Amino acid sequence: MSPATTLSAATLPLSSRKVQIAVGVALAALMIATRGQHFATVDRLPSASWAIFFLAGALLRPMWMLPLLFVLASLLDMISLGTGSISDWCLSPAYWALAPAYASLWLAGFHYSRLHRERWSTVPKLALMLALAALVAYLCSGGGFYFFSGRYPDPTLTGFAERIAHYYPRNLGTLAGYVGAAFALLASVRALGAGRAAQHGARA
Repeated sequence: MSPATTLSAATLPLSSRKVQIAVGVALAALMIATRGQHFATVDRLPSASWAIFFLAGALLRPMWMLPLLFVLASLLDMISLGTGSISDWCLSPAYWALAPAYASLWLAGFHYSRLHRERWSTVPKLALMLALAALVAYLCSGGGFYFFSGRYPDPTLTGFAERIAHYYPRNLGTLAGYVGAAFALLASVRALGAGRAAQHGARA
C-alpha cells in the first residue's frame, strides 16, 4: 500500500455508530494498557495518553469522551498510587494542569479532522498539528508541574526552557508514533473493507 493510498483511506471523521464504539473502546483499552503501573499495564510501552486524546478529538464525535477519558486517566493514576506501584511525586495540586493539556490535544485532533481532505497535504498538516499540540500540552502539563507543584523551590523560566528542550522532543516522538500507527491501522482496515466491497460488487 503506497503512502498516498494510506492517507486517502484514512478519511475523517468516522460516522458509523458501531465504528465509533469500537474506536472508543480501543482508545480506552490503550489507555489502560499503557498508563501507570497496575494489573493491566503492558510493560515497557510508553504512555499513549497524549495520542489517545488527540485521536479521540479526531475520530470520535461525542464531546463527552474528553472528560470521560480524563476521568479514566485519573482513576488509573489513583489505582497505581493506591497499590504503591507509583509514588506521589507527580500527584500534586498541579495535577489539574493535565486538564487543559489534554483538552488542547483533543482540540488539535478535532481541528485536524476538519482539515483532512487531500492525500499528500495531510502529511505536513498532521505533522504541524502534532508539533503544536505537543508544545501546548507540555507548556500546560510540564509548566504547571514545574511552577505550581511545589517540587521545585525556585522555578525559573530558564530552568523551564531547559526542561522543554529535554522533554518536548521525546513527548512529541511518542505522540507522533502512536498517532501514525493508529492512522496506518485505520487506513489498512478501510482498504481491506473497500477491497472486500469491490469483490462483492464484482460477484453481484
